Amino acid sequence: MAKEIAGQLKLQIKGGAANPSPPIGPALGSKGINIMEFCKQFNARTQEKAGKILPVVITYYADKSFDFVVKNPPVAVQLLEASKQKNGSAEPNRRKIAEITEEQVKAIAEDKMNDLNCFTVDSATRMVAGTARSMGITIKENSLAN
Repeated sequence: MAKEIAGQLKLQIKGGAANPSPPIGPALGSKGINIMEFCKQFNARTQEKAGKILPVVITYYADKSFDFVVKNPPVAVQLLEASKQKNGSAEPNRRKIAEITEEQVKAIAEDKMNDLNCFTVDSATRMVAGTARSMGITIKENSLAN
């Protein structure tokens, strides 16, 4: 028999660095979830992605048990990593901060494909390119395609 779902909780936590301090502790404690058990499981599952911001969707049940799904880092974080920047442009339409290649955009799209709501790599690439544009990152055209 399936467990009765009490709700879902979405958080963004650095890989391998979950601890009971805010914002994790209060968010889980208010739902009656065992905070230390979640932290242990999350840290064990995200050891190889230590330091990267990872979205996690926690499904908690009426009997106070929980399951969670760790997703890939957000597109904006991956774009900043690829462009070696700390944050996006305050005025993306006027001041560009970096330039990345189409291959980098496609690699990010393929990595994030299962978390996006699109069916083809081409549409995922366009979504990533739009995020890059809104952050002030330009995309270098592939000169080999001509």
